[in-house]
Amino acid sequence: MESPAKIVIQNFTFQYGVFAALKDLNLSIGANQIFAILGPARSGKTTLLKSMNRLTDLIFGTSHAGRVFIDGREIYEPEVSLPELRRRVGMVFDLPTALPLSIFENVAYGPRFKGLRDKSRLEEIVEQSLQAAVLWDEVKDRLHSSGLKLSGGQQQRLCIARMLAMEPEIIMLDEPCSGLDPISTASIEKSLMTLKEKYTILLVPHNIQQASRVADRVGFFLGGEMIEEGPAEDIFTRPKMKKTEDYISGRFG
Repeated sequence: MESPAKIVIQNFTFQYGVFAALKDLNLSIGANQIFAILGPARSGKTTLLKSMNRLTDLIFGTSHAGRVFIDGREIYEPEVSLPELRRRVGMVFDLPTALPLSIFENVAYGPRFKGLRDKSRLEEIVEQSLQAAVLWDEVKDRLHSSGLKLSGGQQQRLCIARMLAMEPEIIMLDEPCSGLDPISTASIEKSLMTLKEKYTILLVPHNIQQASRVADRVGFFLGGEMIEEGPAEDIFTRPKMKKTEDYISGRFG
């Protein structure tokens, strides 16, 4: 059964100056699923993620055409609140960026910034967020030690927990397992399978194999165009387009 659409993208083109990073994209992403975005470098993957919460607004000389809807509302309307959009659509980048604070304060940072001061509520949010990121059992006895002392994989999950503390609806992950060991990668993949029960996840995977393990649907991008999109099983076992087959089989990329 198909999930109801959480994100709908219509005829969306995004440019850095004269360079078109995304070209006439049409895509619908269902709620509570992991949508993996595949493609070689400069195929538009990160631009797509940053367009979803308008981080691209921070880049000088960019422009776009077309429309992007989240829950039926167009995110590029002038009255859209960017802080609220970015709370709803959280993003974690490939390199973990733990703050030079305790594990507890890393996760509590966002709620505190929003004005939450109730200690019991903060403790509840921190525990729930760390549990959702599959990190709680590893750190519950050292919450007041520095987040910078955690391993790379743990710091990445700490960043996910910090994002979850802001109560997003959509999670975007740009190669979250880049440079991590297989055990850390497995921990993050385990957390993704848990998180999709509550969130919609857009994932630029570290490699094709990771997408095959966790994705519900996959979009293959090349040169800013979406070549093919569909259920992960179909994309990996019976792609319709030869370019997709060539990429999946490792002939390029």
